[in-house]
Amino acid sequence: MLTLLPLRLPSPVTTALPPAAAAALPGLVSFPVRRTPPRASMSAAASAPDAAASAPAAATAVSEGGKEPGDVLVQYVVLRRDLADAWPLGSVVAQGCHAAVAAVWAHRDHPDTTAYCGPDNLDGMHKACSTVTMEVKGETQLKNLAEKLEAAGVRHKVWIEQPENIPTCIATAPCPKSQVSSFFKKLKLCK
Repeated sequence: MLTLLPLRLPSPVTTALPPAAAAALPGLVSFPVRRTPPRASMSAAASAPDAAASAPAAATAVSEGGKEPGDVLVQYVVLRRDLADAWPLGSVVAQGCHAAVAAVWAHRDHPDTTAYCGPDNLDGMHKACSTVTMEVKGETQLKNLAEKLEAAGVRHKVWIEQPENIPTCIATAPCPKSQVSSFFKKLKLCK
């Protein structure tokens, strides 16, 4: 499958030019053509036969990189309870989604993120990897948590809602649970 970005549509300038001049314009501007790899099936039924074949590979991948054998990859998303009580539910959920996607995208080349988003894990996020949604009371606790994560070198993203400039959420990049769970032990699960 070929993807052409940005999409070129006929413009009034090229249609108003003589044919020779209009033919020369596309040569002046080049657009990269990027091949998009085929997607793996997102259904559990289609990926089930591959699960047994990929289990040994997943086990060796988990034991590499300083992770403990059997350690799951986890992404923590921490929301502010005061906003959950004051804002519409959809707005608060959107803040968590923004932070989670931003953390994954910012660290997309890290081996833990690659494994977390791998085709073998997409349909089974509760097995080899998981997302845990926690809550803090308010902005002060969110900032304190961000400072602790920063000091420890934990890859994360603080989502700041614009234009209000309000810190609303923190999401970690996918990490081995054994390396980051201690920062979240005192927090409550978001309900």
